[in-house]
Amino acid sequence: MSYRFSEDDLEQVALEWFSELGYEVKDVTDSNGTSISTEREGDKDVVLNGRLEAVMHKINPNVPSKVIQQAIHELTVEKSPSLLENNRNFHELLINGIEVEYYNDNGETVYYLVNIFDFQNPENNDFLAVNQLTVVNGDYNKRPDIVLFINGLPVVVIELKNVTNENVGVEEGYHQLQTYKSTIPQLFTYNEVLVTSDGVNTKAGSLTADYDRFMTWRTRDGKTEASSNTESLSVLIHGMLNKTVLLDLIRYFVLFQDDNDDVVKILAAYHQYYAVNKAVESAIDSSSEYGDGKAGVVWHTQGSGKSLTMVFFTGKMIQKMNNPTIVVVTDRNDLDNQLFGTFAKSKGRSGKGLLRQTPKQADTSKHLKELLSVESGGIIFTTMQKFEPEEGQSSMEALTERKNVIVIADEAHRTQYGFKAKLDETTGRMKYGYAKYLRDALPNASFIGFTGTPVASTDKNTQMVFGHYIDVYDMTQSVKDGSTVKIFYESRVIPLNLPEDLNIDDSYEEITEGQEEDIKSKLKSKWSRVEALAGADDRVKTLANDIVMHFEERQKAIFGKGMIVTMSRRIAVKLYDAIIKLKPEWHSDDDHKGAIKIVMTGSSSDPEKFQKHIGPKKRRNELEKRMKDVNDELKLVIVCDMWLTGFDVPSLHTMYIDKAMQGHNLMQAIARVNRVFKDKPGGLIVDYIGIADSLKEALKEYTESDKDQTGIDTKKALEVLLTKYDVVKDIMHGFDYSNFNSSKKSERYYVISNTMNYVLGLKKDDQKLFIDTVTELGKAYALCATEVEAQKLNDEIAFLKAVKAAVVKLIQPPKNDGGNNKTPAEIEAEIKQLISKSVVTEEVVDVYKTLGLENPDISILSDDFLKDVAALEQKNVAIELLNRLLKGKVKALLKTNAISSKKFSEMLDNSIQRYNNRSIQASKVIEELIQLAKQMQEDQAKGKNLGLSTEEIAFYDALASHETAKKVMEDKELRVIAHELAKTVRQNMSLDWQYKKSAKAKMRSAVKRLLRIYGYPPDLETTATKQVVEQAELMANSL
Repeated sequence: MSYRFSEDDLEQVALEWFSELGYEVKDVTDSNGTSISTEREGDKDVVLNGRLEAVMHKINPNVPSKVIQQAIHELTVEKSPSLLENNRNFHELLINGIEVEYYNDNGETVYYLVNIFDFQNPENNDFLAVNQLTVVNGDYNKRPDIVLFINGLPVVVIELKNVTNENVGVEEGYHQLQTYKSTIPQLFTYNEVLVTSDGVNTKAGSLTADYDRFMTWRTRDGKTEASSNTESLSVLIHGMLNKTVLLDLIRYFVLFQDDNDDVVKILAAYHQYYAVNKAVESAIDSSSEYGDGKAGVVWHTQGSGKSLTMVFFTGKMIQKMNNPTIVVVTDRNDLDNQLFGTFAKSKGRSGKGLLRQTPKQADTSKHLKELLSVESGGIIFTTMQKFEPEEGQSSMEALTERKNVIVIADEAHRTQYGFKAKLDETTGRMKYGYAKYLRDALPNASFIGFTGTPVASTDKNTQMVFGHYIDVYDMTQSVKDGSTVKIFYESRVIPLNLPEDLNIDDSYEEITEGQEEDIKSKLKSKWSRVEALAGADDRVKTLANDIVMHFEERQKAIFGKGMIVTMSRRIAVKLYDAIIKLKPEWHSDDDHKGAIKIVMTGSSSDPEKFQKHIGPKKRRNELEKRMKDVNDELKLVIVCDMWLTGFDVPSLHTMYIDKAMQGHNLMQAIARVNRVFKDKPGGLIVDYIGIADSLKEALKEYTESDKDQTGIDTKKALEVLLTKYDVVKDIMHGFDYSNFNSSKKSERYYVISNTMNYVLGLKKDDQKLFIDTVTELGKAYALCATEVEAQKLNDEIAFLKAVKAAVVKLIQPPKNDGGNNKTPAEIEAEIKQLISKSVVTEEVVDVYKTLGLENPDISILSDDFLKDVAALEQKNVAIELLNRLLKGKVKALLKTNAISSKKFSEMLDNSIQRYNNRSIQASKVIEELIQLAKQMQEDQAKGKNLGLSTEEIAFYDALASHETAKKVMEDKELRVIAHELAKTVRQNMSLDWQYKKSAKAKMRSAVKRLLRIYGYPPDLETTATKQVVEQAELMANSL
């Protein structure tokens, strides 16, 4: 006896939890429960209008009924053919309310703002959880597992998978949700949260989120993290979907970002949600009458969405503090531009988005003063250096005395935020840290700091300006949650032969401290000597050779991009020239073309060699756009200082460092490679200058567990690779595939098809182990591809991945549900990458070609094709291939003939079940499946032989499926009834009749009446009527 805990069981448990949270529950499996169908006009409708109207009257007590009706119409009418556009329109109305113009009895124009939710009082709203809600759209009839309604609007959709079935999980649930989006889009017009769970793993995301952006919700209360994943669904339901949190999330933690023509909907992760709420509370307290102006510091590790956390904080503060002035301060122009770009994309349309206004950048100190002169409101971006006293002054004039000013400092740990005084040797006056000038300029403001790295325990300045930590989200938690990936370290140091009196780190930090990028002091003599050694001709030549070799190997192992960090612009240009000498095809004078570019600033006075790499800001923006486009040919950039902080390119997997860095600067730079991107297993730092000691020193301020997430030696990845390789060899023990790398293509095809056959002949558990292990093998290889021992296995790993891809294609046939979430352009880009000896991916394996077969037309399955399959030596492959094709044919048949489809589906399942149980030989199964295929072909021809159309043969099969009917009535009589049924069904068809209860009832009556006229057995009448009407619905949906 096997223990069962099904998807239905998980669904029932979830409904119990929603009931505990105060949701009304409508359970379709409960025979005593009241059906939700009475609240809908038909299965196409997804809004429960009765509930919506009742609650809107309740929360808008002084609004006339006609205004409520008009508001509901405005809310529910679709204004665009685009689902995302309709969803955005809905969200804006939900958050801002609906403005209605109304003429009262006196003929006067009155304007009402009608609220849809009562965000202040959760219990004033109507919360409903419904399982197995039938939603129909054209051909499609879908039933999501659980839908949550607030005030009659379906705002959450949950898809569950069987916790005990190891072959399905949260990713399959995600793909199912994508299917629903394309097939029943009307349900998602009102959606705010999507959830997928298999009971062990549970993830939530937005309408537009890719799978890697569906995140786990790890806490019920924001204080205690769940002990394990086993309670993940309970944690998400109780922590995220309780009434208070869900309303808060919808109101303040959903935003739409506009990036040129692309629109992305973003839902905050749990760490952002709780951090922002704590920060808002702290900021309000610190700006109160007795507050000290120190709101605190939020440390969220790089790559975990810190910039978006700042956006969410700003959006909520604007509403909670009645439109304060928000001043966002950075210490560099490029950071100011990057962060401003994030805010600008998030501002929303016409003041209706989360920020409710357009952010502004202060161009000068004078402009900053003008912007601050406005009494309230405004999101102002500025650099720290604009808080500079006039020449000869030791303090900054007050720009505003207002208390409703919140200063957000990005990277709050920097030395620039200090109070420390220094003697200016030129003027003889004392010069202070910018913290003093900030306080001078904004004496009554409250200050909050955001940082991606921890504040040093010895750093008193940061605490003096901002206060203590409000919230910490470190690297360990970020990697655990899937917000970022681990960073690996590889040493390939090219010695500088430095004199003993030179210390790189101290020199560089001394030179750059406290300055904007575009006004840095000239390099001092000590640094110049170091730079000269690093940029020596022979060293640059060696560096270029090694980077080209290393990056080409990396590109074979993992799809994505790389960045080179040099000590100076001079070295950057020399290195570029050395690289394109080795790879001239990488170069292009056109900024829109070429595989490698330098990103740097400069002026017309710079050397001539620099000029083609400088260009205006427009050029840098174009290169940034190309770098962020995963399909663009630009794969490698050389930088000195730019793009090392606040620059997000998720596909960036490798950073080559030839520049001394330390502390926060180092940690921020290497974090460029820790972004999540598809199946990227981790980021890699390649060290050419010797940053290992600096990295260890920088990590001292991190937790012990954090130290295990960064600077991991690639030797550890190699250990994993060799371990996984041994597991694969054990699985394949006794099978010889040693000639996989034969020079003859025919032999390689033979080897791959035989290996597929061997794997498909394994038990299901061993098949899964093979697939999972080869996947992990590929990930480990991507992290250590340049290690000598790994390179020895390159071709074999490529072969094993090709076998895995082919096996997966056979046992998991292509879906119509969005199972492959890569775009055609992404696939094409990967295929281009794979042309020259790269590792094979699942998208480029042609199973039919591998087996020497023509790609079949699934609607035909000709005798010649079946004969070729029967002749295959690889019997296990032949079975999986036939099973895959026949399943597709059965699915296609369902639309035109449900009875026939069900019959063949049961026959197919029976044969495959006996094969899986090893109770029948492979050759016998192939024989049965080929016979089944031929039966299906004959069945298709049956209608023609009987003189019946496709519609009529479907009704004939429905009538003749009962043996009693076939005994009582002659075949000729059944054909006549089938013919008349087709006519009757056509006559009773009206537009969307299958969605209307009255129309369906009329159809059933017409069918019953016809069956009685022709003497169809009374005891079979009900069943036959049901089958005929269901078949008619299928036909109507396929029109």
